[in-house]
Amino acid sequence: MQLRKLLNPALIIVFAVFMRLLPHPANVAPIAAMALFGGAYLNKKYALIVPLIALFISDIFLGFYASMPYVYGSFLVTGLIGIWLRNHKNVPNVILASLSSSVLFFLITNFGFFLTNDLYPRTFAGQMEAYTMALPFFRNTLVGDLGYVGFFFGGYELVRLVIVHGKFRLSKLHLKI
Repeated sequence: MQLRKLLNPALIIVFAVFMRLLPHPANVAPIAAMALFGGAYLNKKYALIVPLIALFISDIFLGFYASMPYVYGSFLVTGLIGIWLRNHKNVPNVILASLSSSVLFFLITNFGFFLTNDLYPRTFAGQMEAYTMALPFFRNTLVGDLGYVGFFFGGYELVRLVIVHGKFRLSKLHLKI
């Protein structure tokens, strides 16, 4: 079985849409992790577009909103981080990329929310209030992104290890399959 068949972009889109549509805490969704993973592993022609398609399809069901360009832009940046990660994959870089993506998502999308809604005064203090009020969502973003990044990257590498090398290594324990 070819490893590429396991990473069919259509399957990834369906999975991400499904997971985003299931009930979940706010901002605990797989889209950012998928954007990072897509940039790192998918063919370059799919790497940036797959997460945006998944986001758009799920937005059809969840509804459209004024700050959409900022959300989509943040996931595009996350995909670019994933493309950088493609040639720099190791555990610390994957964690750093996930954390960076979460911070960028927080900064970009909450700036967009501030600009497209009238909840806060159009001042620096209003922007800081918007960021402050969004902090509980940031915690959820970190939890969701790190969890899904661990699932996508760790799961993929585990499957790759088993399929390509036919074995699973856990420290000094070698299990031949």
